Amino acid sequence: MSDAPPQLFGERYQLERHLARGGMANVYLAHDLSLDRPVAVKVLFPEFATDPSFVERFRREAQAAANLNHPNIVSVFDWGEQNGTYFIVMEYLEGRSLAEMLRAEGPLGAERTASIAADIAAALDFAHRRGVIHRDVKPGNVLVSPDGEVKVTDFGIARAVSTQENLTQVGAVMGTATYFSPEQARGEVVDARSDVYALGIVIYELLVGRPPFTGDNPVAVAYKQVQEQPIAPRRIDPAIPAPIEAVTLKALAKQPANRYQSAEELRADLRRFSQGHPVTAVGGAAAANELATQAVAPVPGLDGTRAVPAYTGQVAAYDEFPTRRWPLIVTLVVLALALVGLGVAFANNLGIGGGATKVTVPDTVGQPVADATATLEDAGFEVKVTNVQNDTVELGTVVRQSPEGGTKTSDGAEVELFVSAQPEVELPDLVGTDLETARGQLFFAGLSAEVTEQFDDNIARDTVLSQDPAPFTMVKSGSAVRLVVSKGPTEVAVPDVRNLTSEEASTQLIAAGFNPVIQPARSDSVPEGRVIRTDPANGALLAKGANVTVFVASGAATVEVPNVIGQTQDAATTALRDRGFRVSVANQIVGAGDVGKVVNQSPTGGDRAAPEATVTITVGQAAASSTTTTSSTTTTTTP
Repeated sequence: MSDAPPQLFGERYQLERHLARGGMANVYLAHDLSLDRPVAVKVLFPEFATDPSFVERFRREAQAAANLNHPNIVSVFDWGEQNGTYFIVMEYLEGRSLAEMLRAEGPLGAERTASIAADIAAALDFAHRRGVIHRDVKPGNVLVSPDGEVKVTDFGIARAVSTQENLTQVGAVMGTATYFSPEQARGEVVDARSDVYALGIVIYELLVGRPPFTGDNPVAVAYKQVQEQPIAPRRIDPAIPAPIEAVTLKALAKQPANRYQSAEELRADLRRFSQGHPVTAVGGAAAANELATQAVAPVPGLDGTRAVPAYTGQVAAYDEFPTRRWPLIVTLVVLALALVGLGVAFANNLGIGGGATKVTVPDTVGQPVADATATLEDAGFEVKVTNVQNDTVELGTVVRQSPEGGTKTSDGAEVELFVSAQPEVELPDLVGTDLETARGQLFFAGLSAEVTEQFDDNIARDTVLSQDPAPFTMVKSGSAVRLVVSKGPTEVAVPDVRNLTSEEASTQLIAAGFNPVIQPARSDSVPEGRVIRTDPANGALLAKGANVTVFVASGAATVEVPNVIGQTQDAATTALRDRGFRVSVANQIVGAGDVGKVVNQSPTGGDRAAPEATVTITVGQAAASSTTTTSSTTTTTTP
């Protein structure tokens, strides 16, 4: 099949021009010949059109989106197949995406942010109540029309929650890492609260002009989503009102239970802020009091993985963006988490202390660790997850717990879950990667890094030089991997070459591994031809091969001005030029005895001035017989 799409789809949609490229489809502006209106037509890439699983995902996208009839959601009108190419027909909306607005305007301000975010939340709540989670909420998927109408688009990786069939897609993209929820980054099953988290990131970005977590690659960003807390917006911009900061931080809580439990709850708080009423997210305590990490649930084997479709392009923004399929993050998040259980305790409720109420511990044996953790945390317990080898129980399942289910213990006590986990994992090849990427890969593989640094004249700083154990070695889950990382070229102290000749200084600097650059400079204290100083200064540590500027005295910085008062103009000019000065001559009418002589000079004799500075001499001039007034003229003479 040709790469060029047909110009007429469904015998009514006439393509006019290309608008954008998404994760698995191109988008075109088209004209609906039947209804005489512009529409956007999304056409599946030819390489996907032959894959039944992608076609099924594409069909479900159309069906799910077509049922979302809401003022803040881009409408889907039609879908179909033609000549082996599948297409969806959507509402065409003129305007800009929030991503474009951020690039053009920067932060949008608290009031405008709250208004836009409330409309996004309304769209998400409508979808959630109909069993559809967006999974890719980001500024590029929100359109704002010229009159301020806000519409959410691209439910391209959404999936109806009620769907029973799991469509496994190895290598599929799971949203956009910058807007991942922690549970989405860990490969867990997500619910509506994942969209709430993503919208929290959008709100954060609209307030401060950048998202809370950035990195060189998707792995590094996903790592931060799980491990790090965002900087409070008011620390970046103190002018941001405290209530909307609290709303943002509550939406960004690492634990879903600490967030708004629905998009409608978030929308309600945004409206309270806009109307000047107190918000429920007082101080953002739910987010601020969380630890920097939370329990990472192992995922059952690959056959049970709930994959997410690879459609992350900003299609409906009608802007050109590259395809993003990131096999690295998929391999690490889907496959590694499918093999490895990462157990880190996350406290949700604090015990009161002596005399605490005794409560019954729920029995979670046999449950997936994510479900068991949620059950125990909802009951008020802290959870500790320990991975154990078990050849008979499915990976990621609770084998036993302590205290056992049915026993009574203090409210807020710790319950340790022993979870079936793969005992060994294959080490990735980290040599040549940057340190941040290496740490992320090890984190998602259930491993940690022990880093040592050494100088390397040929390898860039923070690049992994070697690893121990070697790549592709099988190691125990939770093991530390020793990484040797480049500190960059060897640093050498700049030698002291002051008062040496330029040739001597150059010889020493070259021997030390530097590249000398000679720069003439004047000095009153250093003899001509000798080194005054270097930049960087002597003793500074510098990488071999770096330039060192050598300032060599080219003469005195200042010269004494001779006293030429009383001399003739010619004699005074010669004396001043011999010292390297320029001469400017002024005339002044004087008595007969001073005619032709220097009667004044500036600078005065005995002062010091820079070579080639101008010295002005005033030469006496006879008065004209026809005038009784005095006058002077000035001429400038240069050497």
